[in-house]
Amino acid sequence: MNSIRNTESENDELNIFEKDLLLNVYENDRKISQKDLAERSVRSIGLINKLLHSLIQKGYLNDRYQPTEKTKLLIINSSPKNAIILAAGLGMRMVPINLTVSKAFLEVNGQRLIERLIRQLKEAGINDISIVVGFMKDSFEYLIDEYGVNLIYTADYARKNNLHSLAAAADLINDTYIVPCDIWCRENPFRKNETYSWYMVSDLPDRSSDVRINRKMELVKIPEGTNGNKMIGIAYLTGKQAEIIRDRIKIMTKDRNNDGRFWEAALFTQDRMIVHARTIVQSDVVEIDTYEQLRELDSGSGQLRSVALETIAAVFHCRPEDISEIKVLKKGMTNRSFFFRVSKGQNAGKYIMRIPGEGADQLIDRKKEAEVYDVIEGLGFCDDPIYLDPDKGYKITRYIDDVRCCDPMNIEDVRLCMRKLRNFHDFRIDGRPLAVGHTFDLFERIEFYESLWNGQTSIYKDHEKTKENCRKLIPYIEKYKGPFQLTHIDAVPDNFLFEPHAEKGISIQLTDWEYAAMQDRHIDIAMFAIYSLYDKKQIDQLIDIYFEEDSGCNRNTRTKIYAYISVCGLLWSDWCEYKRNLGVEFGEYSLYQYRYAKEYYRYACQLMEENKEARE
Repeated sequence: MNSIRNTESENDELNIFEKDLLLNVYENDRKISQKDLAERSVRSIGLINKLLHSLIQKGYLNDRYQPTEKTKLLIINSSPKNAIILAAGLGMRMVPINLTVSKAFLEVNGQRLIERLIRQLKEAGINDISIVVGFMKDSFEYLIDEYGVNLIYTADYARKNNLHSLAAAADLINDTYIVPCDIWCRENPFRKNETYSWYMVSDLPDRSSDVRINRKMELVKIPEGTNGNKMIGIAYLTGKQAEIIRDRIKIMTKDRNNDGRFWEAALFTQDRMIVHARTIVQSDVVEIDTYEQLRELDSGSGQLRSVALETIAAVFHCRPEDISEIKVLKKGMTNRSFFFRVSKGQNAGKYIMRIPGEGADQLIDRKKEAEVYDVIEGLGFCDDPIYLDPDKGYKITRYIDDVRCCDPMNIEDVRLCMRKLRNFHDFRIDGRPLAVGHTFDLFERIEFYESLWNGQTSIYKDHEKTKENCRKLIPYIEKYKGPFQLTHIDAVPDNFLFEPHAEKGISIQLTDWEYAAMQDRHIDIAMFAIYSLYDKKQIDQLIDIYFEEDSGCNRNTRTKIYAYISVCGLLWSDWCEYKRNLGVEFGEYSLYQYRYAKEYYRYACQLMEENKEARE
């Protein structure tokens, strides 16, 4: 009997196989034979016979294989009482569908994912349904009246993973289904009765999975890079496991190191989950995480229509079906970018498309961006766009294999980036710096971003005082600012791309010129520093690196850069507040920018005073 010994706890009278069998007998009573039980459980009749006799000995079945009161009590105590659907996320991997609502509202065969899940839960008798919402939370409101669900809001949805989403509903976990909103289930995966806690995996081998099923139906960790069972995300928690997970989630969310973790991390104890596996056939449950997965599941879905893909097809003279391997690359602070491959034609190859993010039409003048690209075309500062739409903001560039961004904590990377930045700043045509017909006025932009708040006040109580202090820096900035020239404005580590070459080593591109305009070149140093979240020592080191060719930075220029850091900190803090009102959070980045505004006002004033004393 070792193969069917208790695997949950020394105090748990039944093992996993006995509980599965008992549920089958309970739901079918005398209408199911041993042969049927064997076929349903994919086990031998001999093993089924042993299990039945064990259940009789333990008092769960009588000698006619009928459930006893003890069985009924077990079923009542462990069967589902409620469900929690996790629907707070941004769905950024669904590009090129530029979602303005949650992935929960994607449609498959004419049905919204979340509505299908709600109906399936209700069919199983689960009427107490809570939905954890975040991104575009208001779009879920109609579900309250239509289906009688509860909505639970989490403000951490943009900067933290779904461990924190589930934490918002942790107190509800007790005989509970945990369900991601982006799951499509061919058959109803929920049941009126359950007898133990489980986590759902498919029979599909998956190299990205952390677990595989062992012979005792446990989910054990596997080495990275090996095949496991694909993790689905649906789980059922009852009894002591529900209590353990409730407590673990509350503890784990207090540790910032867990901000990026999935809730499944709470299921693990050492090398295995504390719940058993429930296996499902791959084709019966599909997680719709990408455009390609939606296209594969429902090629006729109206939501597959994408202006971005139609644009690609027109640019490369191909059919939409010839565009494949679509996957998100990164969610930038202003845009989204995705990789794609054109499989046929003379332009077959790998490319990147940029599409604007939430509110980008308010933030960026794409015609001005196009003017910048016209000026720098062919100069080698970046990979020239293959296509740029000055109306929609779509941009297509070639995909570069093995490219990486600058690591702002790697001093050699920083030196190479500052050298590239100097080359751009020092570039001349007929003795003149590069120029365009528009400027980036820091204080005008601050007022503009605040005008987009639609009458809302800042989340920072001392915002007006901070803004007033930044304005006090204007006379100094005006006195020492350099001549206006084309300035990148967004020269941050993520926009310096390191491209390896066999013959010439590393070459560096400076990408994403959408904010570029006429300004004092030293603003680019300030922008690099505050995006990198540098402390004062690192900022001074950055300034020294940029001015190495000039034998150092003079005190007045350093003071001015401090002033730029203060003003730029307020600028991007205001920008983050606008994006927050759109449902997009940047977490610590926003707070850090506001701190730069306040602290570097003080540093600039202190250095101004020292400069004054030095002159006297």
